[in-house]
Amino acid sequence: MLISINRKYKTKMSKSVLRKFLVVLIIIVPVISYSGCKKQAKCGCGKDVLFTFTKEPAAVYFNDSGTTISLTLPTDAYSTYSFCNPSEMWPKIKANYKYGEVIQVSGHVYWDCNYLYQASNSSYQTYMKQYLIQVTDVTLNLYGKK
Repeated sequence: MLISINRKYKTKMSKSVLRKFLVVLIIIVPVISYSGCKKQAKCGCGKDVLFTFTKEPAAVYFNDSGTTISLTLPTDAYSTYSFCNPSEMWPKIKANYKYGEVIQVSGHVYWDCNYLYQASNSSYQTYMKQYLIQVTDVTLNLYGKK
């Protein structure tokens, strides 16, 4: 009888210790695994580069005065890339390319601030992404042309 009571007491005690250990583990593990806040990418031309294009095929669109120039990729019709430097690239584009023509573009891509602000204030997920691109070079896309 005494052995039976002793076993029950040990079992009860070991369960109590196990519960306390689990509670401590539940509290400590998240604290240890927390890596802090992640740095959010800065938006705008000349800030944090998201990625770089090197002779990426893209359809170019512009207004008559060349104040706004944008492009879309044939592989991603839902994203728009607006030029950071339209006045610098306008003479070359105006002289050599037509509206909607596929050209090859090189340059650094950044987040568009207006897009980021609108996306962060909305619970609606959109596939239409807007980027800014600091274009360094545009060339004619001769793929498939004679």
